[in-house]
Amino acid sequence: MKVVALHRYPVKGLSPEPLSSVALTRGAYWPGDRLYAVENGPSGFDAAAPQHQPKIKFLMLMRNEALARLRTRYEDETRTLIVESDERPPLRARLDTADGRLALEAFLRRVVPGDLRGPPKVLSAPDGFRFTDSRRGFVSILNKASIGAIADMLGRPVDPLRLRGNVLVSGLAPWAEFDLVGRTLETSSGLRLTVTKRIVRCAATNVDPHTGDRDMDIPATLMRRLGHADCGVYAEVEASGSLGLGDALAVAPERQGTLALGA
Repeated sequence: MKVVALHRYPVKGLSPEPLSSVALTRGAYWPGDRLYAVENGPSGFDAAAPQHQPKIKFLMLMRNEALARLRTRYEDETRTLIVESDERPPLRARLDTADGRLALEAFLRRVVPGDLRGPPKVLSAPDGFRFTDSRRGFVSILNKASIGAIADMLGRPVDPLRLRGNVLVSGLAPWAEFDLVGRTLETSSGLRLTVTKRIVRCAATNVDPHTGDRDMDIPATLMRRLGHADCGVYAEVEASGSLGLGDALAVAPERQGTLALGA
């Protein structure tokens, strides 16, 4: 397998940010990923005792497709989120300050007014926690060939950004990522990723990641054609190391077995 794209998502439901490389730490989350979420009405989240919450408690593309029309960028050094929109003046909000969070909340109230179940509230992930969709497996890996197979089913191109993954790989046959579950992937840097489970896809994949149009029906198409709505896998960091564009990911020899390779 070869790494062809890397992304992080600093704010749940908002823009992906491309990366050229990333340093991963054993047992830790993908760096800079899902650091914040925007509560859609009271969720019961307690920062002092953080627990995984269903994504429906937050603003997210599955139900709030207008978010895709925002272009966001996060500056780690200042913890500032820059939000641009064709309909509104740009916003710079320091998310480590009360004023910055209030500014983002006010901006989002104007973007999705009809979708709100209560006041939106920007939540910051405490140390050792992230607002991931999965309780386990915090690195999401996508197979480029599987996305190509979905495009063939639909008869039109499918942007991999619809699936909001961290790692996009080539070199596998369509759906061969499912054979990786329970196996360990490694790189020359010493990085080891243990694949934990398949990713079940939701209606967020139906939303164009640039226009916000809900113009596809990917989960239903997968169910109809394959009997499941899965694409991609989750993994956990078993040993620390780096991952960069063009790097090779190999199945660890002790668990290699048979794996279908693509072009």
